[in-house]
Formats: sequence, C-alpha cells, structure tokens
Amino acid sequence: MAAVPHDISYAAYADRIESALAALDLDTKARLLAGQDGWSLPAVPEIGLASLVMSDGPVGVRGVRWSPDDPSVLLPSPTALAATWDPELARTAGRLLAQEARRKGVHVLLAPTVNMHRTPVGGRHFECYSEDPLLTGAIGTDYVRGVQDGGVGTTVKHWVANDSETDRFTVDVRADARALREIYMAPFEHIVTEAAPWGIMSAYNRVNGPTMTEHDAYQNGVLRGEWGFDGYIVSDWTAARSTAGCANGGTDVAMPGPNTVYGEKLAAAVREGTVAEETVDAMVRRVLLLAARVGILDGAPPAVSGDRLPDRLDGAAVSRTIARRSFVLLRNEPGPDGTSALPLNSRDLRKVALIGAAADKARVLGGGSATVCPEHVISPVEGLRAALPENVELVYARGADPSTKLHPAAGNFSPRATIVGNDDEVLGTYPLTEAQVQWVGELPDGIDSSKLDHVELGGVYTPSVGGMHAFSLTGVGDFELTVGGTTLFRGKNVPPGDDPFVALSSAEELRFDIELNAGEQVEVRVRHVPLKMFDGPMVWVQFGLGHAEPSDSPDAELDQAVAAAAAADVAIVVVATTEDVESEGFDRETLELPGRQNELVARVAAVNPHTVVVVNAGSPVEMPWTDDVAAVLLTWFPGQECGAALADVLLGAHEPGGRLPTTWPARKEDSPVLRVTPTDGALAYEEGVFIGYRAWERTGAEPRYWFGHGLGYTTWEYVAADFVPSDDPDGELLGALTVDVRNTGHRPGREVVQAYLSAADQAPAHEADIERPVRWLVGFAPAEAGPGETVRVTIPVPRRAAEVWNADKGAWQLLPGQYAIEAGRSLADRRVQVTVPVHALRPAGEPMR
Repeated sequence: MAAVPHDISYAAYADRIESALAALDLDTKARLLAGQDGWSLPAVPEIGLASLVMSDGPVGVRGVRWSPDDPSVLLPSPTALAATWDPELARTAGRLLAQEARRKGVHVLLAPTVNMHRTPVGGRHFECYSEDPLLTGAIGTDYVRGVQDGGVGTTVKHWVANDSETDRFTVDVRADARALREIYMAPFEHIVTEAAPWGIMSAYNRVNGPTMTEHDAYQNGVLRGEWGFDGYIVSDWTAARSTAGCANGGTDVAMPGPNTVYGEKLAAAVREGTVAEETVDAMVRRVLLLAARVGILDGAPPAVSGDRLPDRLDGAAVSRTIARRSFVLLRNEPGPDGTSALPLNSRDLRKVALIGAAADKARVLGGGSATVCPEHVISPVEGLRAALPENVELVYARGADPSTKLHPAAGNFSPRATIVGNDDEVLGTYPLTEAQVQWVGELPDGIDSSKLDHVELGGVYTPSVGGMHAFSLTGVGDFELTVGGTTLFRGKNVPPGDDPFVALSSAEELRFDIELNAGEQVEVRVRHVPLKMFDGPMVWVQFGLGHAEPSDSPDAELDQAVAAAAAADVAIVVVATTEDVESEGFDRETLELPGRQNELVARVAAVNPHTVVVVNAGSPVEMPWTDDVAAVLLTWFPGQECGAALADVLLGAHEPGGRLPTTWPARKEDSPVLRVTPTDGALAYEEGVFIGYRAWERTGAEPRYWFGHGLGYTTWEYVAADFVPSDDPDGELLGALTVDVRNTGHRPGREVVQAYLSAADQAPAHEADIERPVRWLVGFAPAEAGPGETVRVTIPVPRRAAEVWNADKGAWQLLPGQYAIEAGRSLADRRVQVTVPVHALRPAGEPMR
C-alpha cells in the first residue's frame, strides 16, 4: 500500500493546522464545512485561509462559470481515455487539467468518475472508464497522480455503486459484500492505496440501507479505517440531507451552499448534543489539510511549489493525442486487391464522400455536469479538408440527422445575450456564436445574481431561403418568443421532478413555425426568466433558441447522400448519439442509433463497397450493418480536436490505438445485465460480481465485440510467455508475466498485451461454493515495435488476483490451486498461456497489508 508522501501528510502540517483550528469558534468551523456558493468554501482571513474553489473536471476544467466566455480545453470522454489502456497518457491528461485548473483559479477537481459500466444502458456510461475494476483503477490512479502532480486536488467519485441514473437521488442499491469489494469498491481502493487522492465524493444513492453521505461503515470504516484515506469527503451536490447523519457518517463538506445541512445547522447540532464537537474538529482538520496541500493556508507550504510543477503542456496537442490513441478500429476488411479498407491511401483517391450530420457537428462530449465550453472544435469535415491533398474532392452530404431537436440558431443570425435586472436595468450584454446561453454557478463579469430578473436573447436574422422556418425553445422557466414582431409563445416550460439534470434533459422542446421571406431582415427575441434550481447565490441560466430553414425532405436528403456515396471512391459515414438518448440524468431505453442513421448506412453500403463507418458515441450502440461495411471506427466523444485526430487515423498518419474498455453487444436484449429501474425503491445487483465480460462468459452468449478488442494497422505474433514467481512468498505480488511479441507487419505499431487469469482447478473442495468468473483481467502493458522487431513486456500479477472477499471473515482470502495466465490481444483473442501454481502461503482470512 502506497503511503501519503511525508512532506504533505497531516504530520507535516500538524502544527499549522492545529493552531488554525484552535483559533476558530464553533460557528466558524461549522460555516467552513458548508459551501458559500455553488463551487467554493468560505475564506477565513483571521487564520490566513483563502476560499477553496472546486470545479467539475473529467474532460476539462470548467471553473466557477459554465459559460463560453470562459472557454476550457476539452479532452475526449473518460471512456475514451480508458480505451487508450495507457495509464501514462492518463497521467498526462491529469497534468494538463491541473494546468488548466491553476489558470482558472481552481484548487480541486470534482473528478475522476470511477463508477462501473455495470450495464450498457447506464446513462452516465461515457463519464466512467470501464466495466473492469482493474482497468478502471489503473487509469483513475494515474489521472489522480497527474492532477496532483500539478498541485491541484482530486475528488474521486461517486462513492459508491452509483452506476445508473434512474431515481439516483433515492435508490437503495442492494449489493452483497463480495460484489462491492471485488467490483464496485475495487477502483476506489486501487486509487486510494496507490495515488493517495486528496478527496472523495459521496454519492446520492443508498447502499444496503444508509444513504452514502451518512454511511459510517463505508466512509469512516472502509475508506478511512481500512484503507487509510486521509483526505476530505464532499457530498455530491444536494446529496447531504441530514446534519447529524452526514457529520457522524463521515461527510466533511456539504455542497452547494450556503443553505446546506451544515453551517448554522451543524453548530446547532453540536450544541444539542447530536454531533460531538470533536467530530466537527476532525472534519475541519481534513479541510485545512486540503487547503494546505493546494496552497491556500498561509504558513503551510503547498504540496507542489512553482519550481516543481510539471512542464507546460499544449492542450490541443494532448487532446488530439488522446483522441487518436482512443479510437477503436472494430472492423477493417480487405478489398478485392487484398488491401484493408483503412488506412486510406490518398494517392488512390479522387473523390471522398463524407456523410452524416455528425460529420459537420460532431458530438465531442457527453451531456450533464461534465460539460465544458471549448474555445474551438474541429469537425470531421474541417479535419479531413485540411488533411486531404488538394486534388482530392471532398463532398459532404447530411443524409440523416440524429437529433430530434433543432440546432441552435447561427449562420445569418448574430445573437447576443443581455442580463436584465430589476426595473429593466441592463447589467451586461454578451455576443454569442450561436443562440444558446449557459451560465451555471456565476453570471459573467461577476454580476450579482441577486439582481438578475431575466435574460434576453436576440438579434437580427436574415433568411437566405424563403418559406416556412422553424424556431424552438429549450430550457426550463418562463419564456416569451417573438419573431418579426409576432409573438410565437408566452408561457412556462417546467418539467416535474427535483433533479436539475433530469429537469433539463427531460424538458420539452417547444417548436413553432413562421413564414419568412428570403433577404428580409427580422428581429428575433427571447425573454427568459430562469427557474431557480438551488437556494442561495448559485445561478442556473441554461436555455437556447433553435432554428431550421426550409430544407429538403428527409427522404431527399437520404437520396442525395446515397448519390454522393455512389460517385465517390470511398464513403465515410459518421453516425452519432445525441443528448436526448445519452446523458447524465437518465438511463438509456434503447441502444439503437437515433433517427434514420441505420437506414443511411445500409443504403450507402449498398452502393459503395468502400464504406467506412465512424461511430461517434460514448457508449455501446447497435450496429446492424456491421457485416456490410468495409470498416468500423469507434471514436467515442473525441474532444475538441475530433476532426484532426480522425484525419490522422483515417489517412494513416497514426494508428487507431484504442482497445474496448467495455464489451459491445450486438443487441440490447443480449446484454446479461440490463436492470436499472428500482422496485419499491431498491435496485438489486442480483448478478453479484458478474458484470461485463464476466457475465457474458458466464452465460455463454456472444457479444458483437469482446472486451479488449481493437485492431491496428500492423499485425502481431505472440512468440512466448513465461511466469516468474515472486521471491517474496508473502508479498503483494504472485509474480511477473513476461511476454515476447513480434511486429509481423510493414509499419511500426503499438500493441496492448492483455493478461487474463483463470482457475484451472477452480478451488479446493471446501471452497467449491465460491463461483468465480471464467477469467479476469490481471494486468496489461504496451508493446511498441518496428516491422520485424520483437519486444518483451513485463506485467506484474498482484496477489489480489487469486483472492476473493470472504464476507464472513471480513477479509480477502487467497484461493490456492492451479491457475493459468493467458495473454493476448483481447479477452477472446488469447495467444499464449502459462501455468501458475498458487499456494496457501499465509493464513486464510488474513487481510492484505
């Protein structure tokens, strides 16, 4: 178990923390534990404590303003990062985000999300890493190391079993101890013991009864007691519901503020005797330790001083590298000449058809709290146009639009947003690139949110086409829409429920039609009174004006795309999900691509045998046309450099480096685990430890693509494998697996060597009632080699790999016997095998050190 470095442990700061604590009265201590607004804790100048600022940060650092006037570097989605199978690259991502956080005055990132891909219908699937706890833990560990290398805190979330969105505020997850320890807690344990994160976020849900913000056994017992976690625990936003329950249950900070269960209520609880002041002191110590580490407590040296900060990174370059390293080449069939469909050879191309609405407006990040506003986004159209030689014609056709909602008004419309206060006082006006307003946390320029009355969005629109134009409103609150002096709507749009993300995602799009003349300017105006989402000064202004000109019918657009494909040397079809089907706040009802995208692919493939499909989705989708196309490339949500990275991979400048971090079903109904809807408030994890590939192998079903699958642009031979037992028979490792691999192709490449353990004789008779998976991932390592070159990789195999959680003894228990380690390119493509005898070298039930 890795210890916290001595120079940033509590002991190193003890004198300063204790002197600061001694100077605080009860009311100030209680106030310090409650947010002063949406994203920060209050400053306490009398002890030299500045305000501590938090920000969402899985793919970019938003800062305290969720607004395009404060743009952020946008990295690919967390599932994409896991698809790189590259912890070192995760560390680079973390260092970049720390750099961004420091630029924005942020001290703590509310990331990473290390919940599990329990089921492909989980709504927040894209924000989590993997279905496998070891891969999740490895990527999360180096992400945390990278952020904290830069002197910024992390908040590992959501502790624990917060793996679906349905009734997420109230659901009671019923999971047995073994499933919790081996699957759902395992990534947290890996990160806590290996990376020593400075924070953890407790989840909304209950687990086996208690709500997580009040779960003394898991927060004080497991996290702090067993694993030695010394950081702070913050509630998920609005998750803290009981003053005494949260304080005694281990939650240090209740967010957002200022109206939380802490503050005055916590001071009152101490005076009433339901919370001991010693408990509050311990909570404050942990917050002061965090403040010391990030450098906002006078007299306490920060964990990372300026001269020790990592070298500065280029955000666009890092985003582009992660994207192309995450792309998973699922299929790549040879043509009549024996050459694989990808990479494309630009010397042989004269015309390329690029098809699909997502080729012009790619989906670069998932919906919900993880969203940020990037300074720019390179679309597939832009990326390919920039990369293709001048003599290659690129033809774009929309074909089919996956979105059921209108896109934000732009083009011949230059919108602006105006913040209006009481008595119609104009507090500020801001130009927009498109008709969408998003200010969450604070208003721009530090405008006092208490003065906000309404927001006006408007401008002059000049139609380029005459006819019936469609306009729409999205968002929650009161609206008035006028176009050319005609009022199209005046009223409310307020969906039921108290979850703000559910409210925003389920709010109805209000749509209206009006006849306009080509070239005739009209004034367009939206007046919006936001719905108050939180108590206190935290603002939530999020709404948009959609617009669509008169256009060809959907049938005609499909016909145009098919015609373009038929006339091209290669047809590249980009298909995508939308925020309506894949986002935080709700689980997925279907894995089908929205709209007529499946029909589009099928028709294009029928006229062009050189059809390449790019799947722009954060989670598994059904692909009924797979066997009919030449290649399928999965790009996840690829971040701001989407189009540039796509061009890199399609044209062969770089290999697609990704491997699936989750098993990909052919059809939703084939998936072994699908239930996300509670019954009488409870959601039973009846499958136990059998999720993902563990469940698929248990049932004997065949997915479309197995965990770990991914093709490159070269070929590999697995030459030999060997296992060297540990020379410390009672240590943390069983030993080390070495694998020799040879690049048998014609270009340099990078292979991900994956190692899976299986129990050849399962277990001794007295433990035969313990059902284990057919096999499970125990390690992985990259191999890079030139053509004809052989390289050796070494994969440490942890002792934990041969242990199970014994709930009766409350400890990890080694199961001795004959094991086999198989190494290969994926779970289904295993190339070499070695035998590993595991002996009972310490008393059964003795816990790991």
